[in-house]
Amino acid sequence: MPRSLDAFFPPSPVTDLTIILRSLRVRLFSTATTVLSVAVAVALLLVLLLMRDASHQAFARGGGNMHLLVSRDSSPLVSVLNGIFYANPPPRPITWAEYERITGNLPLEYAIPTQQGDSYLGQPVLATLPNFFTDFQPGEGETWQLAAGRFLRGPTDPAPEDAGKPPIPEAHAFEVVVGSAAAKATGLRLGDTLHLTHGTSQSRQLGDPNAMQPHVHREFTYRVVGVLKPTGTPHDRALITHLDGGWIIHAHDRRKIEDPSIKTTTMADLLERDKLITGIYLRVLTRRGSDVSASLPPVFAKLRSDPTITVAQPLQQMNTLFRIIGNVDWILRAMAVVVLVSSGVGIMLALYNSMTERRRQIAVLRVLGCTQGRVFSLVVTEAAMIGLAGAVAGVVLALVGVQVVAQVLRREIGLSIPPALAPELVLTVCIGAVLLAALAGVVPALLAYRTPVANNLKPIG
Repeated sequence: MPRSLDAFFPPSPVTDLTIILRSLRVRLFSTATTVLSVAVAVALLLVLLLMRDASHQAFARGGGNMHLLVSRDSSPLVSVLNGIFYANPPPRPITWAEYERITGNLPLEYAIPTQQGDSYLGQPVLATLPNFFTDFQPGEGETWQLAAGRFLRGPTDPAPEDAGKPPIPEAHAFEVVVGSAAAKATGLRLGDTLHLTHGTSQSRQLGDPNAMQPHVHREFTYRVVGVLKPTGTPHDRALITHLDGGWIIHAHDRRKIEDPSIKTTTMADLLERDKLITGIYLRVLTRRGSDVSASLPPVFAKLRSDPTITVAQPLQQMNTLFRIIGNVDWILRAMAVVVLVSSGVGIMLALYNSMTERRRQIAVLRVLGCTQGRVFSLVVTEAAMIGLAGAVAGVVLALVGVQVVAQVLRREIGLSIPPALAPELVLTVCIGAVLLAALAGVVPALLAYRTPVANNLKPIG
């Protein structure tokens, strides 16, 4: 007698997972839209949480190893945003004589003068002295690194690339070291030449027909002598030039107004009123390997006693900024949680509405031996699986979103945020999404639990 084919090909056992997957497949559109809503909520929550912590760290890095920033801005916070993050050029200058008075007789490791106000293709220009690269550190304990070329040199330092050539007077004043983000944005490479623009794109009303056209300093050609490696700070967006060049090009504009026949300007033509700066990076003397100085409070107090200047501690001002925007941050996170909860409500409604169509299926399962408890667990597990699928999809969306946000922050304000998700954060949010989805499945599960068997086995129609 021939053996049954089932002996060779036994039927696949019908497991709880099989039942759940078939149920999800039957309601594919409803399942997909519900999973998508969970994914969007999870991605939004992950991106907001990551951006909050990473942005705080990145902003804190902006001040590097400086202790104080001196300017004539309207407030310490504005001073930091302008002097470090290049929000706008500081409007009120400091004369060189005032710089020497301010920094004299103070226990300082360095006092680096800076001048802002020019730009190139929308990227800010920072005019300073060569010790900007030797004394100021972009991050505590970090040093500037070159991707190509060299740093700025002083008036008497020879240019290595011009060895054997006749020296060009004051050529050091028109050298540029380009930040990594600025090099990418402008396409500048080692050896390129350029002309700076007076003012920045932020200082003009774009599209305003009555706005003044930007003035380009075409009389003086700058040359790129170095390109920096990324530092993860706003200085990646800057073109860094010698302070002498900044003084010369602006003194030339003044002299042309006074005498249109003027053809060129040199350091010898500068007046005291031409030697202007917009900020001073200060670091108080500290012990080697330490960032804390007992001299900082008295130096800070002495500088603040001068009503003509604004003194800021960059890290303190960044903390103030985050306290100011803290309420907005909480609102954004609350919105993300609301979206996640609403997706849980969506899961509950989708399963609840499907119960009417599935009463007969549940009755059949009961007849085949499923207990009420098992039916209850099937519905709750189905809801949890929707939450799990949405959480996984949300992590993928968050990875993409973090990459996009990191690129925008790097391009717009020079902040470098690692485009990665912390595993513990991802795990916490995913577990929360699954538990919320399972909780949303309790009401439909109770409805399934109470489904009468006899009434729902009657023929339909």
